[in-house]
Amino acid sequence: MNRTNQIDMTEGPIFGKLLKFSIPLIASSVLQLFFNAADVVVVGRFAGDNSLAAVGSTGSLVNLLINLFMGLSVGTNVVVANYFGAKKKNELTDTIHTAMLVSVISGLILTVVGVIGAKPILTFMQSPEEVLNLAAIYLRIYFGGITATMVYNFGSAILRAKGDTKRPLYILFGAGILNFILNLVFVIPLKMDVAGVGLATVISQILAAILVIILLIKEPDDFHLNLRKLKINRMIFIQIVKIGLPAGFQGIMFSFSNVIIQSSVNTFGAIIIAGNSAAINLEAFIYTAMNGFSQGSLTFCSQNLGAGKKDRISKVVWISQASIIVIGGVLGALFLLFGRQLLGIFSKNPEVIDAGMIRLWIIFTTYFLCGMMDGMANSIRGIGHSLMPVISSLLGACIFRIIWLFTIFLIPQFHTPQTIFISYPISWILTFIANVIWYNKYMKKLKISIA
Repeated sequence: MNRTNQIDMTEGPIFGKLLKFSIPLIASSVLQLFFNAADVVVVGRFAGDNSLAAVGSTGSLVNLLINLFMGLSVGTNVVVANYFGAKKKNELTDTIHTAMLVSVISGLILTVVGVIGAKPILTFMQSPEEVLNLAAIYLRIYFGGITATMVYNFGSAILRAKGDTKRPLYILFGAGILNFILNLVFVIPLKMDVAGVGLATVISQILAAILVIILLIKEPDDFHLNLRKLKINRMIFIQIVKIGLPAGFQGIMFSFSNVIIQSSVNTFGAIIIAGNSAAINLEAFIYTAMNGFSQGSLTFCSQNLGAGKKDRISKVVWISQASIIVIGGVLGALFLLFGRQLLGIFSKNPEVIDAGMIRLWIIFTTYFLCGMMDGMANSIRGIGHSLMPVISSLLGACIFRIIWLFTIFLIPQFHTPQTIFISYPISWILTFIANVIWYNKYMKKLKISIA
């Protein structure tokens, strides 16, 4: 097998390889965030606060609709990494071709659901009248090109499974530049408003999808993609679904609770919505940094499970957790220190900046807890168990947040944005504790034999 652009995670120092894997992944994810951030910045600066609120308020809904299928890309990463670690070449090839066909089918399903359901769902979310139509336009364009997004994410998940996080970074760098340039052209001289930023995102994602397909086609080893051999292997598909479906449902549950939270935020009007949207975009950069180590734990655990190296799994998990705490704490403090200046990138309105700071003070002082929660959940998935993190998330995050909003938040003296946002760190702590319990239980029962 050609060892170019791959990392053997079953041998050698863990932290160095974890950094080598995670840093390009973090950089790639940051560039991915620029797709959304560029949209929000351009409309906020050149189209107004209503357009800013329209684009920004769709994030939780987008995540709700796509997370089920994005979970399958997580399943793809785990299965590919496991077969790669176990040196099972035929199964590895079958997994790659199955996953890429699933990505296309997933994208087409999402297009139908997103285009048809955009306005009804936004109405259900209590989007203000001045925001509703603009948000619906943006969503319909975004989901019109969602297949490209799915193809890129499944393709990059395959590359990550062998430790290749650099080339997806290069792809997103080119796509990110294109997205930013198109945003400026479509919104400023062409006056396309939210339709322009939506179209720019779709075009850039199409470029990313084409490039990742080209990379896989040119792979000289067992990761080679032959478009004529695309078919779904039933056994492989079941394995992907077994890991990916619960992961997708966990994402859906978090997104559903965020949709409920967004609906509560929407009741405070366009200024609070815009400030909240800008703050969420800043949070995403810190989450991405922590998530790089979380994804590293997922892939490292899966490769070592395939290789039968239980002791390395435990080391990977706790090194990842320590890394997440440090990076989440440091970046949270820095972003909070410069919060007003950073929010000012999205809007010049001081009221919007004040609204954003309400959220930042609560989230950025506790955000490392979110990274720890996700890191432990991914570690459990990496050792082949995906159901229990879903149950933990259902109880600790989704149900807890909904109960909070329908009890504490409805008390008149607590009917404030601060009350909404404080539900996040409490839910992260509860879910993390549950995940630690499940992880310890599975590790004690884990019996590894090399096939």
